[in-house]
Amino acid sequence: MSTNGKKHNKKPKILKFKINTSWKNIFLYGFLILFMTFIFMGINQQSFDQTKTVPISQVISDVKAGRVSEIEITDNKLAVKKGDETIHAFKESGANVYQMFRDAGISDKDLDKTKIVVNDQTGVGSWLIVLSNILPILLMVAFFYFIFRQARGAQENIFSFGRSRAKLFSKDTPRIGFADVAGVDEAKQELTEIVDFLKNPQKYKAVGARTPKGVLMVGPSGTGKTLLARATAGEASVPFFSMAGSEFMEMLVGVGASRVRDLFDTAKKAQPAIIFIDEIDAIGRQRGIGVMAGHDEREQTLNQILVEMDGFAPTEQLVVIAATNRPDVLDPALIRPGRFDRRVILDMPDIVGRKSILAIHAKGKPFAKDVDWEKVAKRTVGFSGADLENMLNESAILTARLNKQAIDMKDIEEAATKVKLGPEKRRLQSDEDRKMTAYHEAGHALVSWHMPNMDPVHRISIVSRGVSLGHTMMEPTEHVHETKTRLLEQISVMLGGRAAESLVFEEMTTGASDDIAKATEVARTMVTEYGMSKLGPMNLDGERKRFYEQANVSPDMAAKIDEEVRKITDVAYKTATTILVKLRVKLDLLAEELLKKETIEAESFIDLLGPKKAIVPVKS
Repeated sequence: MSTNGKKHNKKPKILKFKINTSWKNIFLYGFLILFMTFIFMGINQQSFDQTKTVPISQVISDVKAGRVSEIEITDNKLAVKKGDETIHAFKESGANVYQMFRDAGISDKDLDKTKIVVNDQTGVGSWLIVLSNILPILLMVAFFYFIFRQARGAQENIFSFGRSRAKLFSKDTPRIGFADVAGVDEAKQELTEIVDFLKNPQKYKAVGARTPKGVLMVGPSGTGKTLLARATAGEASVPFFSMAGSEFMEMLVGVGASRVRDLFDTAKKAQPAIIFIDEIDAIGRQRGIGVMAGHDEREQTLNQILVEMDGFAPTEQLVVIAATNRPDVLDPALIRPGRFDRRVILDMPDIVGRKSILAIHAKGKPFAKDVDWEKVAKRTVGFSGADLENMLNESAILTARLNKQAIDMKDIEEAATKVKLGPEKRRLQSDEDRKMTAYHEAGHALVSWHMPNMDPVHRISIVSRGVSLGHTMMEPTEHVHETKTRLLEQISVMLGGRAAESLVFEEMTTGASDDIAKATEVARTMVTEYGMSKLGPMNLDGERKRFYEQANVSPDMAAKIDEEVRKITDVAYKTATTILVKLRVKLDLLAEELLKKETIEAESFIDLLGPKKAIVPVKS
């Protein structure tokens, strides 16, 4: 019985057995069956040998005396029945039993009193005898054949290490063109000439133009580097060989260089063609600075790539496209003119690019009439193309889960928040924890709302997402440059949650740890990279040094950097506290509203607090 008092009629589970009928398993099953058969035959033979056995002379004497009722002859074996007892004897091979009894003086009349049964061995019996003699030999031959076959396969695998593992996208593969890529118009324009060269090489040769050997695509993850490379091959209608940088590397020294040679040889046979190496920084790092295991193998692989690219003949129609998000670690010999002639930069898409990307990924999905793509594009500042595709996919999943027929703005909004912050979690919190979270997020929102250069508040929530217990989201606007004033205001907003906790509860909590880390990072960047401190316009970025480099700042200068960072964060914290003290009534009002509704959107936030009131922040 279940807890609700209803019986559950469960159907019995039917177990299904499936046998793998590969030739290896058939050989194994046959070997086991024959092995068990021989064991069974051996047991029978052993039981036969353990029965009472007498000499053939004893059988002749018993027949003369009339004590034998039946004799069963099987090959050279005699089973003799004497009343309730059965004894066994053996005769000579090929000897006739009747003649043997006549020679012993037994008349045919006396012999007729004994029933003699002869089992014919020309049928199944002889077949079993022949099989028992030949089968062990066949099993041994099959066993050694299997061993040699496995050894040959292992040998072939060893010698195949040096072969390229590139994936080939031929003309028959579903084509991707420039129309399937959006948000990277400048990059597409750069690659249009590559396409034209592969299609019309004679036009460039007529004016003495040199073959572009390589194109290096640089950009953050998710901006479409791989997709754009495939689109280039699709537009040119040429074979496309794709391979990741890490696929060249193996434990065996020389394998990477061998794979590079095989890849280029294969591509030359299929030219005009494109070779695409993704994450080339895995093998293209600067030489002579590594101390880790496998360093020599990586350098040999890089050297082979340099040789192959430098050895192109002018008539070859082969272009190498490589992608990386870490161009600063690449070897100078790899990115010099003559190897990678062009560098194509892919940035995060702007609002126009995001609208184009959304239009591509929205195909095939039903959307409600209230979906405002302009608003969605503005809402997703900082999203890459992969983020936008994932957002629309998540919104479609949410719509299907709710059994709705079309995707609306609410679904897209929830999906965007999920992509940025993580899924919603309904954690069990005490009233005190919820109250602290409400004041913390209200502190962020009020400081941001009253800063003159900050973006407007988009949403405030005390619903847990990811690792955070709440969040305050701004409606971001795109800026090419960040000013010192805006950066100082951003730090004040980040510390607004801690300031609200100290003001209301006269206590500090661990909930502000992430805010403090981000505020410190922005302040340190202002000092060490942007020169926005009393130390002057100097690059003092000693935190990003590699392990083989010496620090580019002295201990005394490092102490001054720490002091400047502390001053910036202190001033920003005091600014946030000053704002919240003046707006304490609105802080309480906003926190109470958050405790009731848990989430407040931009419209409700404006209705609750009224028009924006700018407070000039304290200057450092």
